[in-house]
Amino acid sequence: RSEALDMLQAMNTGHDGSLTTVHANSPSHLVSRLDTMVLMAGEGLTLPAIRAQIAGAVELVVQVNRLPDGTRRLTEVAEVVGLDAEQNVRMRPIFALHRGAMEDGRFTGKFIAFGNVPKIVRTKLRYAGLEAPAGTFERDPEADEWSALEEEVE
Repeated sequence: RSEALDMLQAMNTGHDGSLTTVHANSPSHLVSRLDTMVLMAGEGLTLPAIRAQIAGAVELVVQVNRLPDGTRRLTEVAEVVGLDAEQNVRMRPIFALHRGAMEDGRFTGKFIAFGNVPKIVRTKLRYAGLEAPAGTFERDPEADEWSALEEEVE
């Protein structure tokens, strides 16, 4: 469990381009999983201090789930945007897989964009001379429907 704290500290001290895996059910669940793992390290950190470490270290959360057809697919991309007044990690959705139907034993669906351009695209990728194709982050009309379905689940 101390590995989670080590990872956050390394990511907050200039280890640009870090990548890690955390088992969680959603991007927002990632925060509670990291909170728990760091608390289990027994270093005496407070929850606000842990969340400040998370907000400083994590830029994007990429969620992969197993779908009803047995395949694993990318299902969500969210950006960590900081802490709110109550010291909760704030995220905003970038993309989500809008679940379709089963056809010929395979899952169908499409990615929808929420119209949020992640900071990393506006900064690090642009500085590297990379550009996202036009329209990549343009808000999909189905984003409102998807958001409403997610609110029902929570």
